[in-house]
Amino acid sequence: MEKYIDIFLNGYKGYASYLYNEIMHPTIRSYFYWLILVSIFFLVLEVIIPWRKKQPILRKDFWMDGFYMFFNFFIFSLIIYNAASDVIVNLFNDGIKAISGFNLQANNPLKSFPLWAILLIGFVVRDFVQWWIHRLLHKSDRLWEFHKVHHSVEEMGFAAHLRYHWMENIVYRTLEYIPLALLGIGLYDFFIIHIFTLAWGHFNHSNISVNGRVTGGILGLLIGIVLAFGFFETSLNHINPFIMITICILTGLLVLGPLMKKLFNSPELHIWHHAHDLPEERRYGVNFALTLAIWDYLFGTAYLPHEGAEIKLGFPGIEDYPQDFATLNMVGFGKTDYEKNKK
Repeated sequence: MEKYIDIFLNGYKGYASYLYNEIMHPTIRSYFYWLILVSIFFLVLEVIIPWRKKQPILRKDFWMDGFYMFFNFFIFSLIIYNAASDVIVNLFNDGIKAISGFNLQANNPLKSFPLWAILLIGFVVRDFVQWWIHRLLHKSDRLWEFHKVHHSVEEMGFAAHLRYHWMENIVYRTLEYIPLALLGIGLYDFFIIHIFTLAWGHFNHSNISVNGRVTGGILGLLIGIVLAFGFFETSLNHINPFIMITICILTGLLVLGPLMKKLFNSPELHIWHHAHDLPEERRYGVNFALTLAIWDYLFGTAYLPHEGAEIKLGFPGIEDYPQDFATLNMVGFGKTDYEKNKK
């Protein structure tokens, strides 16, 4: 037990130190400032090319969703998540070792892989796990009560991406972090993956609509930045950063562009995930993709009946749902006035 207490305390101290340095000593790899830059980028796009032109720039709950971004990605992690996840991963690995004698962390198959391959595998594994967790949040009546917080968005914008109940952090991060940690994905690698999924999650929720070639170009830009600024060592590091980014953008536009709408999530697809009204046979939800839409097409949950820019968002009964941050973080436990009145 003392071992796990030490792991918890060291994880807490380590993340606190990490976050302090992120804010006070920013570098090109500072996730804190990437969150701000990515958010500003999509805010500017929503101003310049809005999909729903009548929707206000500072839409309903804009500022609350902005606070959720920092609460869920930094404050909550600083308070409990990072330290607790270290304990869970070690308990899981020690349990497997005690039962079978096999040390999953010491013998993970990716140890000899280059970092870019580890990150790619980690991204795909994480996204696949998240897709199933997302389905579970809709299928389970108990978990749906927590997930409703995310679906309480009535006007969609990029910051709605990170409006979700703190219990989702526990469910998602616990279940996704175990396979990632056992594959050898460390904290730094995990946050590199986060930068990409953060940007795509902002895009999925943003009030813009662009064709596949544009999103292919954006993907190429993100990959180009990672390669050009040496996020990991490759044989391409000697190439001029401007040339590298240009090549990646052109590859995204011309090669990936025609495939983007099937491979990756998009605002046009994700808006239907937040639809207030769905057919009875789809009552447990549609379009569960977080980043890769391919899972929805493979498992038959993709749903795009028509252009859905102006559809009503939310869920039946949303007019009585709590509106303030404090109450939203207490729902799901049956203690709020909203839940008592429902009974």
